Amino acid sequence: MNLAKEIVKRLLEKEEVSREVVDQTKRNVCKKYGVNCPPNTDLIEAYKNMGVKDKRLEAVLRLRPVRSLSGVVNVSVLTKPHKCPGDCLYCPIQEGAPKSYLDDEPAVMRAKLNDFDPEKQVKNRINSLTRTGHPTDKVELRIVGETWSYYDKDYREEFIKSCFESLNGKKAETLKKAQEDNEKAKRKMVTLSIETRPDYIDKKEISHLRKLGVTMVEIGVQSVFNDVLKKNKRGHEVKETVKATKLLKDAGFKVCYQIMPDLPGSTFKKDIEMMELIFKDDRFKPDFLKIYPCMVLKEAPLYELYKKGEYEPYTTDELIDLLSKIKKEIPYWVRIQRVIRDIPSQYVVAGGGTSNLREKLHEKAEKEGWRCKCIRCREVKDNYDPEEELKFFKEEYEASGGKEMVLTFENKKRTKLFSLLRMRIPADPYPEVLKNSTIIREIHTYGQQTMIKNGEVLKTSPQHKGLGKRLVKRAEELAPTKKITVISGVGARGYWRKNGYKLEDSYMVKNRTPDSYTS
Repeated sequence: MNLAKEIVKRLLEKEEVSREVVDQTKRNVCKKYGVNCPPNTDLIEAYKNMGVKDKRLEAVLRLRPVRSLSGVVNVSVLTKPHKCPGDCLYCPIQEGAPKSYLDDEPAVMRAKLNDFDPEKQVKNRINSLTRTGHPTDKVELRIVGETWSYYDKDYREEFIKSCFESLNGKKAETLKKAQEDNEKAKRKMVTLSIETRPDYIDKKEISHLRKLGVTMVEIGVQSVFNDVLKKNKRGHEVKETVKATKLLKDAGFKVCYQIMPDLPGSTFKKDIEMMELIFKDDRFKPDFLKIYPCMVLKEAPLYELYKKGEYEPYTTDELIDLLSKIKKEIPYWVRIQRVIRDIPSQYVVAGGGTSNLREKLHEKAEKEGWRCKCIRCREVKDNYDPEEELKFFKEEYEASGGKEMVLTFENKKRTKLFSLLRMRIPADPYPEVLKNSTIIREIHTYGQQTMIKNGEVLKTSPQHKGLGKRLVKRAEELAPTKKITVISGVGARGYWRKNGYKLEDSYMVKNRTPDSYTS
């Protein structure tokens, strides 16, 4: 650690710091002593033990900075292996892991090391992120595994309670108390998402999800064609997806579709048609999208069809062509979370393209001169210029019987997204607290503060610049109802209280005077 401390001392004396400067300084010091260079985790630990504060150095030492460039870190927690209600052709089954998950996937390995204990999983993941220099005061907790809604309620409630307790650093007698503790905790849960099947979403499940504090739901849609769903033994039809989407949106949840192109029974033309339907047909229109191209795995029933020559997946070029066509037409109000499932290559017999699919898509777009308009591709990340003019944009569209409105601050060309607010006038609001109100379903300011020279702010971020408050004000001005409700993450409730909102039945609510809104 003395070696790491000496390197850090030299870095603190530098007028400018970059990754290149860090690497060169490490080489110089280690050459002097004839030893190997220490990892950045050692430098981060030495820096913290020295009790100094230099944001520019913190930003440069941070490993894989993209994990917290949106100002929030993502923590995934895996549920225990459990009986799954599905019998899908493409889904792998492996003893000791939840169905559809495999031993060597990072989330599975972490879960097994912690005996699938949610509290331990959260704690160890937070510790890992902290060691690599990431701020962990705002956490997006993502619960993955088998169909969440198929586990019994006691298990689900205890699971969520344990996650809150891990972030809070203390036990609580009840789930509600653990949530209350998190409002004042150092590490706040600002988003909580689960994944489930569309045929398990009804009003009863909506109520339970809100009791847990869930704000986002990923639903395994896979296809919007009944014949494809039937051939793949999915166990539900498109009507269940339509119903689930409407119920979730009318309750304020952010909705993510998991889509699987290249399924048996589909075609290139049909997959293109599916994507067009998803974003043009008012019955669908999710807020987020995960694209998981079908893969042939020995652990899945589909492998037998592949061996018999009854299924042939797309080539990598065909898949890149398909995804390019999708990304060219994606609306501004959608975030494409992923374009491939992170399954270890040793399991993949065929299909799925290549592990660096997103990079190849970016290369193709650059070569052909087009840009994806999705939220992820436009997030400002660390490319913030304080001199750049910010412009206000408003996107409106009909979806699931209601009216959606997305408010953003972006640059003039709409290539950099700084802040976003998503709100809805529901068709059939449920629960009762949402009656006669406009629902704010999401608010997010992107980017993270970076410092470059002499501890002075040369390049800041949109964070803490009041952009979120300005969007909230615009939303309140544009909302046609007296009442506004927010599906707030538990850890974000304090933010809404500062803006005049009060907690009511798990939502943050504000009732305005008649002269403060347009009826």
